[in-house]
Amino acid sequence: MPLSLEPIGPRASADRAPWRDGQAYWGAIGAATHDLDAPVGVLHSGALRFNAHDIVRRAEGKPVRIASKSLRVRSVVESLLRLDGFAGVLAYTLPEALWLADTIDDIVVGYPTADRAAIDRLVLSPEAAARVTLMIDSVDHLDLIDAVRAPSERETVRICVELDASWRSGGPLGTVGVHRSPLHTADDLERVARAVVDRPGFVLVGVMSYEAQIAGVADSGANRAYNAAVAYMQRRSMAELVERRGLAVERVRRLAPLEFVNGGGTGSLERTTRDDSVTELAAGSGIFAGRLFDAYTRFSPAPAAGFGLTVVRRPTDDVATVLGGGFIASGPPAPDRLPTPVSPSGLRFIPRESAGEVQTPLVGAAARDLRIGDRVWFRHAKSGELSERLDRFALLDDDGHGRLSVVDELPTYRGEGKTFV
Repeated sequence: MPLSLEPIGPRASADRAPWRDGQAYWGAIGAATHDLDAPVGVLHSGALRFNAHDIVRRAEGKPVRIASKSLRVRSVVESLLRLDGFAGVLAYTLPEALWLADTIDDIVVGYPTADRAAIDRLVLSPEAAARVTLMIDSVDHLDLIDAVRAPSERETVRICVELDASWRSGGPLGTVGVHRSPLHTADDLERVARAVVDRPGFVLVGVMSYEAQIAGVADSGANRAYNAAVAYMQRRSMAELVERRGLAVERVRRLAPLEFVNGGGTGSLERTTRDDSVTELAAGSGIFAGRLFDAYTRFSPAPAAGFGLTVVRRPTDDVATVLGGGFIASGPPAPDRLPTPVSPSGLRFIPRESAGEVQTPLVGAAARDLRIGDRVWFRHAKSGELSERLDRFALLDDDGHGRLSVVDELPTYRGEGKTFV
């Protein structure tokens, strides 16, 4: 049964949302996958549909470009592209984009590339060159492409220029955001955009800016003072960015008729969509909804992805050990980068061992009742990174008789033999 993400009404889907009862939800997933060997990854069709529909709702009419890094399952990306509201892919490497370009005709590579072999493949293929847009933030990137193949020997290369979206607060917070593009001001962006327009062999088609300090920072944690600080930072940062991005885009539009201006992420859709300079949004993480999205005030996605591990040891009466578990998310090393055991409830890591590459001991009241061969379910902190640990996901859906069952297996990039970073 192929994956279908046809949207359903938000009220009806929320009323029937099985994930509202966590133990029943993961219990049904466990029963449906009982015969599958661990580690077993699962995707819940109903939760995927709910999240896809909710992202489109929050985008308020602007198209959403799919951030493939946050999924890494080609069939899910292609299913999203069949839905109204989603258009194009934001890839994370050029080799990935070239692979996807066999079937997808609008791909922006979200990060600059220095992969000379992949650049050569791109510029020698009329079809790929028409489908794939490269990201730059420096004239050096243009130099590198020309060094691979001179303009007279290749196809014209589509270019998107990235504007730095971080907030330079001028106060004790300093610069807030991520270190991406060096192009912070309208002058900076115009200078590099002009270099693209004036240079043979390139065409400027887009501008991108990703406000990570808004899209990627939760604002509803346990610490009220921290939440208040985040809310203040995000209000000030967004106001500054809207003004600066608007001016920068206006200046670049005088140089070239841009096809798109991309901004935002899953965590900032309803804010970024109100920026008139932005023509499209980006999102991907909210489809699978890793647990880092549990602490946002503006939306509540369904936990669509999870993984199950098997108990293989009982070192003491109050410890149950599963095989594997060290599926750590990228970012600053901290407890919030760990996966979370969600079923049975009440399990936790041992601080001195935590989630291990080969084994993970768990304690808590439920650990006493676990036996060799029992299944423990976890949620990953982030979204697409889980796909690097698994060859495939079991796709779960209602079997028509009120029971959850496995209706398909969806290979990850890894399962298709692809690793791009």
